[in-house]
Amino acid sequence: MYEVLAEVVRNDFVESRHYGSVVGLAPDRGVVYTRGDVDETVLPRSTTKPFQAVACLSAGAPLSGERLAIAAGSHTGEDFHVATVEAILADAGLGADALQCPPTWPEDEPTRDRLIRAGEGESRVRMNCSGKHAGMLAACAANGWPTENYLDPDHPLQREVARIMGEAAGETPSPVAVDGCGAPLFGLTLTGLARAMVTLVQADGPYRAVADAMRTYPEYVGGTGHANTEFMRLLPGCVAKGGAEGVLVAATADGHAVAVKVIDGSPRATTAIALRALAALGVDTTPAAPLGVVPVLGGGRPVGEIRTTPEGQQ
Repeated sequence: MYEVLAEVVRNDFVESRHYGSVVGLAPDRGVVYTRGDVDETVLPRSTTKPFQAVACLSAGAPLSGERLAIAAGSHTGEDFHVATVEAILADAGLGADALQCPPTWPEDEPTRDRLIRAGEGESRVRMNCSGKHAGMLAACAANGWPTENYLDPDHPLQREVARIMGEAAGETPSPVAVDGCGAPLFGLTLTGLARAMVTLVQADGPYRAVADAMRTYPEYVGGTGHANTEFMRLLPGCVAKGGAEGVLVAATADGHAVAVKVIDGSPRATTAIALRALAALGVDTTPAAPLGVVPVLGGGRPVGEIRTTPEGQQ
């Protein structure tokens, strides 16, 4: 059973509704906030990236600073992102042709428009997952593992990703699917995904390194104006990561964590929903209040908004 998590209101008329589930955990991993079925398995999509970065570190990838942040992020394809991805690959003795993510236009619109005007086409290095893929290739290079099949679920690196996901979430990842970028994608319950976020911000070693890199270099986790980047800038100490198909996770420095799944797959209200859940956990989200307002436009001006809904609305 899902709940109505947000409503699209145009001129005081409810035009659409977003259904889904949300879970909130205390720092002791206790479940203290639920909406909808939080024990249902979800495909975490790009919220998996911080844990894939943890696996790369635990496998010996020489990543730190902005390079580690971009390995854990979904960048928008700006020039500084590309330079960082290319640097990771160069230090691994590889070029952009080693990337097996699909070629795309950058998500950053000014960069995309400039490239089109210059006559350039889509590229793998501009794809939002290229930082993750570069990190995986760096781990392969550090271990002498083959790079041509690094996306195979039976590859040593992907087995390490599955192990880290299970360790962080406290459950066995299942099913194994294929993400949009071609990497193995391990399913978790929504509660397990939130537990993984508590692990990310509380555990030492590679977990803490990834969390610290994301918090220190949020512009490499997203990009200019990106919701995840602004979330972490406005709420210092928090880690936030969104994924395709309406998934988003966030955790505070002390271990309050939330995981969101909007069942229609739309991400447009997920940040506002997560902020409402964090506030219900007692977190002061006031500095991020602008992210909780999603305007609905008519003729180019606001005529309504997407509103998060009260608990218990079916």
